[in-house]
Amino acid sequence: MLHTIRQIVNDDEKWRGILRGLNETYWHKTVSGAELRDYISRQAGVDLSRVFEQYLETTKVPVLEYRLTGKALSYRWANVVKGFAMPIRVVLPGANANSYTLLTPTEAWSTITLPTAGAGTPLRVDPNFYVDVRVAP
Repeated sequence: MLHTIRQIVNDDEKWRGILRGLNETYWHKTVSGAELRDYISRQAGVDLSRVFEQYLETTKVPVLEYRLTGKALSYRWANVVKGFAMPIRVVLPGANANSYTLLTPTEAWSTITLPTAGAGTPLRVDPNFYVDVRVAP
C-alpha cells in the first residue's frame, strides 16, 4: 500500500520528506491511524482517504477493467470502495512498451481515443501499483 501511495505522489523527494516528517512529527507519541492517514494526505497534497480505506479496511484488490474497440479504450475501477478514484500509470495498447500514460479511472466508465488501433496488444499496468487488471466482458 505504501509503495502504491509513493507512486501516486510520484515525487521521491517529497515521499522521503513525508516519511521523515512522520518520524519528526510523531516521535515518541501515540497516534491514531486517522492522524497518520491525514498527515500523509496533507503532505502529499492529495486526498488519499479512499486509497487508505480500500487498502486498509477491505481485503479487496482494486481491479482496472478495460475494453478496447478499435481506437476507443474504455476503463474503470471495479472491486473498490465507493468513491475510489486512484490515478494509475499504464502502457496503452499499441504504444511503446516504456511509454507510460497516467489515467484517473473512477467507478464509472471513461473512454479515450488511442492514436492507433491497439488490437492484439493488451493494456499494461505499471507493476509498482498493487492492482489487478482484466478485460471487461
